[in-house]
Amino acid sequence: MSVAGRSVPVRHPARHRSRTGLTAARPDLRWRAYLATTVRILRQLAGDHRSVAMILLVPSLIIALMYFMFDAVPTRPGIPSPFDNACLVMLGVFPLIVMFLITSITMQRERVSGTLERILTTPLGRFALLGGYGTAFSLAAAAQATLACLVSFWLLGLDTAGSPVWVFAIAIVNAVLGVGLGLLCSAFARTEFQAVQFMPLVIAPQLLLCGIIVPREQLPDWLQWASNAMPASYALEALRQVGAHAELTSLAVRDFLIVTGFAVSALALAAATLRRRTS
Repeated sequence: MSVAGRSVPVRHPARHRSRTGLTAARPDLRWRAYLATTVRILRQLAGDHRSVAMILLVPSLIIALMYFMFDAVPTRPGIPSPFDNACLVMLGVFPLIVMFLITSITMQRERVSGTLERILTTPLGRFALLGGYGTAFSLAAAAQATLACLVSFWLLGLDTAGSPVWVFAIAIVNAVLGVGLGLLCSAFARTEFQAVQFMPLVIAPQLLLCGIIVPREQLPDWLQWASNAMPASYALEALRQVGAHAELTSLAVRDFLIVTGFAVSALALAAATLRRRTS
């Protein structure tokens, strides 16, 4: 570079090194932002005592109520008790319902407050941001499913032919499914009330068609096709397989993997909607 007959050396490599340093720092920045997002959501949940009660206590209390409801009901020898059957259903249903509600409402609150849009201006990518939210809610979901299973097996005497570990695993993945569906549906709501309104649309058909009320094989053909496209059907079937068979069946493994696939797909679809505006 020449200035009034003089040459002034310009060290372009220094600028290139700065860019390289910035690029190298991005993974670390994204990792820290991911952890900060996860910790922030967990602190918000912990500070909301009603949400903590909804997540941790309500499922266990309702399962305990069911125990006393079925306590005096006679049971024929060799047949699972009515409580065992009903409790397995609840361990699949409650994590899905509760985590869908908590996640969709909390996520919509983040959108309305502008917190989500501000975070999206940072180096944290959409999938990393979703990972922060998803990790926080999934940890809460795992705590809920774990407590409900502990109460059911060790306090209320739930008895299954298969290992309780698989009941734990299915309940947790079903809770994570509720997280994924809640994150996804919150993207299409403008208010918290609208987020709640998605529950009859997304959750109610799954509860009606998963086999709780009418066995799936007795449904009309077109409703069986609809039931086969809903993850709750596979979660309930997997729980029933664990409840009825001492060894893990291939059908239970298949259903578990299908529910896991639904949960991952819901989280991926939710990531695609994170740039939606609140206006």
